[in-house]
Amino acid sequence: MLIAERLRTLREAKKLSQGEVEERTGLLRCYISRIENGHTVPSIPNLEKIARALEIPLYALLYDGEEPPEIPKKVLPGARAQTLWGSSGKEERMLSKFRQLMGRLGEEDRRLLVLVAQRIVRLRARRSARKAERLPNESGPSGT
Repeated sequence: MLIAERLRTLREAKKLSQGEVEERTGLLRCYISRIENGHTVPSIPNLEKIARALEIPLYALLYDGEEPPEIPKKVLPGARAQTLWGSSGKEERMLSKFRQLMGRLGEEDRRLLVLVAQRIVRLRARRSARKAERLPNESGPSGT
C-alpha cells in the first residue's frame, strides 16, 4: 500500500480532517493533501510529525499489519542465514567495547587498526588455503 493511501486511511479511521492534522503537526493542509494524493513524498521528519498527530507509531504509516514487522537478522551479502559477528550476546558486548575504545583514538590510529585487521584476515585466508591444498584428496582412487 502506498504511503498516500495509508495516510488517508489512517487519518479517516481516526476521524480527523486534514485541517486537524495541520494543527497537530504544523504542516500545511495543502501539503498533507499533496501527500495523500501521491503528488509529494514526505520526508522522515514529516512522517514522524504525522505519526505523532495520528497517535500511532511511525512504522504504522509504512507497514500494513497489526503488529510491528519482525526485524530480520543481519546477514552477510551472499551468505545464507549467517548472522554477523557482534550482533548478539558476548560478541555484541565486545563490539560495543571496541567501538568505545575506537572512539577515543585519532583518525590515523583507527586507520592503522583497520589495516592491521585486514592484514590478519588475509594471512589467515592464505594459511587456510595452503592447508587445504596439503590435505590428501579423499575422493581419489583407493590404492589397491
